[in-house]
Amino acid sequence: MGWSTSYQAGSSSSASRSSDSDSETEYERPHFFRRRFASPNSSSLVIKDDNLEASLRRRSPHVASSGESSNGSTLLAPRQHFTRSRSPALNGHAKSSARRHISPAYSRLHRTASHDITFFPTLLEFRIPFFPTSWTWTFSADFRKCGESNILLGAILYASHTIYKLSDMDTNIGQHNLWVVKELLIFSFTVVLYSIWTHSTLLHSRTPTSALPNSKLSTSSSLTSSALASLPSLSPRTSESKDVRRNISLITTPKTDFGFIWMTVPKNYRESSDDGVFTGLLLGPLIAAGLLISALRLSSDDSSRISPLPRQWRIEAPAELYNLRDVPTALDALVRARYNLVDLGTFCSTILLLHVCASWYQEYRCLKRGNTAEGERTSVPRSEGRRSLYYILFTIGITGGIFGLKVLFQQQNFGLWEHLNYFEVVFCALFYQFTLYVAIRLAHRVFTLGELGLVCFGGTAVCMEFFNITIARIRPVTTPFIKTYRLPTPLLTFQIALIAGSLLTGFLLSPFLVLSRHIAQRPVRRLRNPQDKPRNRRLLALGFYIGTVLIVGGVIGMWTRWCLGKRDPWLWIILWLLEGKRKWTRPALLAYWAALGSLSVAGWNRQLARSRRYWHRNSMTSETLVASTVPDGTEQSGMTTTSVAGPSSLSPSMGTVGMTFPALPALPNLPNGTQVASDLLDAADKHVPTLGRNARRKFFHVLAVVMFIPGIAIDPAFTHLSFSAAFALFVFTEYIRYFAIYPFGAAVHLFMNEFLDHRDRGTAILSHFYLLTGCAGSVWLEGPSHLLQFTGILTLGVGDALASIVGKRIGFHRWSPTTSKTLEGSIAFTMSIMGCAWLLRLLGVAESFSTTRYTSVVALSSILEALSDQNDNLTLPLFMWSLLVVADV
Repeated sequence: MGWSTSYQAGSSSSASRSSDSDSETEYERPHFFRRRFASPNSSSLVIKDDNLEASLRRRSPHVASSGESSNGSTLLAPRQHFTRSRSPALNGHAKSSARRHISPAYSRLHRTASHDITFFPTLLEFRIPFFPTSWTWTFSADFRKCGESNILLGAILYASHTIYKLSDMDTNIGQHNLWVVKELLIFSFTVVLYSIWTHSTLLHSRTPTSALPNSKLSTSSSLTSSALASLPSLSPRTSESKDVRRNISLITTPKTDFGFIWMTVPKNYRESSDDGVFTGLLLGPLIAAGLLISALRLSSDDSSRISPLPRQWRIEAPAELYNLRDVPTALDALVRARYNLVDLGTFCSTILLLHVCASWYQEYRCLKRGNTAEGERTSVPRSEGRRSLYYILFTIGITGGIFGLKVLFQQQNFGLWEHLNYFEVVFCALFYQFTLYVAIRLAHRVFTLGELGLVCFGGTAVCMEFFNITIARIRPVTTPFIKTYRLPTPLLTFQIALIAGSLLTGFLLSPFLVLSRHIAQRPVRRLRNPQDKPRNRRLLALGFYIGTVLIVGGVIGMWTRWCLGKRDPWLWIILWLLEGKRKWTRPALLAYWAALGSLSVAGWNRQLARSRRYWHRNSMTSETLVASTVPDGTEQSGMTTTSVAGPSSLSPSMGTVGMTFPALPALPNLPNGTQVASDLLDAADKHVPTLGRNARRKFFHVLAVVMFIPGIAIDPAFTHLSFSAAFALFVFTEYIRYFAIYPFGAAVHLFMNEFLDHRDRGTAILSHFYLLTGCAGSVWLEGPSHLLQFTGILTLGVGDALASIVGKRIGFHRWSPTTSKTLEGSIAFTMSIMGCAWLLRLLGVAESFSTTRYTSVVALSSILEALSDQNDNLTLPLFMWSLLVVADV
């Protein structure tokens, strides 16, 4: 059996990865807050029982129910890295020398646990009694979530104030700005009401505890006692134990502050202490408001009307329509399109909020049906067909209701969503809800609710740009202007062709992809004709590759040629490569990026191959599940070794995760403790360092700085197109990995498997997408200044990497008991970005800027990074870029 067919296709579950003692993520940190007493002023409840604490920290409903199998349920031996001071050959005395070889990071983590200082409490809680009744209104929420929501709300209000100040430029523009401000304020007020409602509880102190409702809905709001607040490791989705509920004398109305899309369950989402609903609701409108403010300021600048392109962008002028109407300039069309984008942002966020509220209300009504399985919800049927049918009906109902609301606004001359026409309302509502459901169903346990809402909003915006460009080309006479949210240059055309085209290719070739994954996942013994498995996989791969070439060269290439004015896109790219500052500038950048990428991949392949070579030496004392191969080619799984095995118990080409690796030269079996073994291993280790998983991931952050800063500094337009091409390449790479496309699927899977953390436990792997999007977002959004285009690189490559290193090394002052982020890390984040910004200014790469405002925005972003549990590679650069634009740095 070939080694490329023996892995679990598409699985990125943590169970298929080795643990890493040097990786100190928040998910892996131990609970340091056991046996903490409640505040004497709040409650007399004291939790001392370890069993009680274990019940409070029991498994999250995110995990699969007992009736559903999950990927990667195998217990794996912990992987130990060998260094110059510790040889794998001496691992036979693991028990006696365990303390001697404890990781420095592990020792530092436990040494400082009892001395950590936290600035904010676990819960923000206050009560208002209703005299003379015995009812009490209680507001209780995770302090981190409150801090995150307040920062985002404050940014939205600041953007609204800035738009209001820009209203005096023109009477017509001022009228539109006032309605945009009202729209943002109304939506912000709605989000505040939602936050208060989901975190509020009515308590009655005289009702006996036996009347406590048996509910599966649980949240930090239900834990109204301050004693329970002293357990910061308790996830808001974790259900309270029955013993604790008996000890609480107050009745808590069951309510959850975790939101869900209609007909979805907790196990569809990534495990997180925060659903990120405020990120999904507010970050999209904030980005749209930042883009609108940027366009309004450009329109008031006479020099920008001559050339609306960002400075130092070597690309042809934006396209304009020439018809019998009063045609606006490219900059005026951009302002009108971004009004439409703000409406689209609040429109999509409203749909997301309706889904969350309707899902919560339906679950509240169905609670009386009884208990549900862990990881399930009472209102969601177990049948996939019924779920899909109910979602389709709900989508049609929401679309019809919003369409009726739009008609009512139009008839009453109410300016909400005035820049969205009827067709856009229907199309965006259907497309946005379609992407919500498809993304959460295909990318299982990959997104939180906030990340899902933000990604689907971006997909809807790109789809609208594609649709509007196509309409402008089909009907150039009747179309008033090209409604794109960026300037309609060839860069935008190629970006839509690359990103939207790569997704369209996967949709059209889905039969080949699904069959390839299905065959790769099935064991040989369960196939009717096992000898045909390699041939079938090769045929499916051939069909996928041929189909990709035909779609890219045919449908996508023809659309790009049509949008470029019947110019060949391939020839256009070749000629454009020679139009940089010098004819050799862009080819030199390509060669530089290719060399760095090739060296990085080759270096990591070498280190990972060495790690796998000695993997079996470090897993001799743990229970290991190995899928063995018998001579006739059949696979036997379930062979469990529980005794201490020697080095020969595992084949050198066999990993401990049920995978078969390429044949690697094995070292001879040397007796433990001999000087010869130590000398050989230490000498080999001198050339290749061993890094923890967190260090491996941060390496790519630093690599992004080294790769992309020269490109943005020298030729940002060419870097814009290169980012789009890299994104499309990542999409096809994920197709190959997830669907096990022969012959590269297994190799890509094994390589990427070494860089995953607790956030990559779903079926799809999106960390590299988030990192690329975070770095490229500030370039794709076409900011008005050159300094803004470095925002993503400085945020992720410099600030986030140094914050992680400093926080883990010297961090003692934590922001909250529920987070591992420290004040020292946030200070390092701010100071490093400020230092790099000033360095770029001194080198003449960036313009002059306001140090005070830039520092304030970076400091606020560092606090958001510390409080938010969303993927900061995606959210943090976009938030910081938007706030920098609003602040006019």
